[in-house]
Amino acid sequence: MPLSATQKAFVKCREPYPAFVGGFGSGKTAAAIARALALKIKFPKADIAYYLPSYPLVQDIAMKRFPELCERKEWPFKMRGGTSPHIEFPNAGRIIFRSLSHPESIVGYEVAHSICDELDTLPEDKARDAWNKVIARNRQKIDGWPNSVAVATTPEGFRFVYDRWERNPAKGYVLFKARTKDNAAHLPDGYIENLRNSYPTQLLSAYLDGEFVNLTTGSVYNHFDRNRHRTDARIEPREPLHIGMDFNVNNMSAAVLVLRDGQPRAVDELMGYRDTPDIIRGIKERYEDHHVTIYPDASGASRKSVNASLSDIALLRQAGFTVLANSRNPAVKDRIMAVNLLLEKGELLVNPDRCPTLTESLERQAYNKNGEPDKDGGFDHMNDALGYFIVYKFGLTRSTVTLAPLSGI
Repeated sequence: MPLSATQKAFVKCREPYPAFVGGFGSGKTAAAIARALALKIKFPKADIAYYLPSYPLVQDIAMKRFPELCERKEWPFKMRGGTSPHIEFPNAGRIIFRSLSHPESIVGYEVAHSICDELDTLPEDKARDAWNKVIARNRQKIDGWPNSVAVATTPEGFRFVYDRWERNPAKGYVLFKARTKDNAAHLPDGYIENLRNSYPTQLLSAYLDGEFVNLTTGSVYNHFDRNRHRTDARIEPREPLHIGMDFNVNNMSAAVLVLRDGQPRAVDELMGYRDTPDIIRGIKERYEDHHVTIYPDASGASRKSVNASLSDIALLRQAGFTVLANSRNPAVKDRIMAVNLLLEKGELLVNPDRCPTLTESLERQAYNKNGEPDKDGGFDHMNDALGYFIVYKFGLTRSTVTLAPLSGI
């Protein structure tokens, strides 16, 4: 069957670490196998390694599909099973099959290229361990291309593949995203519609569109998308700054925003400061030529920082900042709703280069098993800081909710 444009690009990619990330039925395994065979053609003397999450999958996928394709191409080969399964080609090296679930077994051989199928289905620590072991095996010398380790996987939330290819891509890490509908010609009738009827919207972003989304108990800021809500806006000289602030011992957090045509743009962040006097010094050093308005956690009016006679909010005012805070914090659900409403409208934008912690926090904070925003993952502080500014400045008054009349009651 012909490959899609994305599959072809992945198969031919000469970068050392290409990743093909796609939804169900997007042709991930087909692309991975096609890359393995293409590399075998280009480097007939070299050995290739093909990895799957478990030995049953090695048996069901590798040990069946590779022989079928080789027979179709009329390639001579021999299949070898046992504890070290592989396929041999006369005078043309091997394709070795291994399980990613047992990183300790990834020893004792060398290959020129590797392909990891469904790497992201492993727990993050095991995926990282397996990845490091796979890279260590890629040391057969070849001419023309660098040794490569490719990945083809479904995005399983914010795990290893997200961290390595989306969040912190190093040189040579190239990401190809594929949607299920791009491979629709090779799928049964009704396949995509059945998925739409079976999964909630959040999961469909991953399992149909190949997007990295929160797959736990539901994302708190479910409307946030780092691409849709991206801005390259930066702080202009002497521009007024609006800073939402969350008080935490040894982890003061602040989101810095500007207003452009009345709409909020997150353009910087401050985090990791010890206490209120420490973050005051940081703000004065970084933004000395700007008028600063701070929207703090209202509990700071009673909470003591360093000086037992002054509250945190009093310290901010004493430092010369304009401080705007309600007498008490709004309900958590109201703060979250205020942020989500602006995100849904596309009015709140974030510069991910200047606000990496805020960007990741908006993506990754989930609800816990009690239906409350999770605070154990560390993604709450910057989100709370942003929310204090948004709910004070914009509240919930900018949206009108229309209730349809109820019948039969």
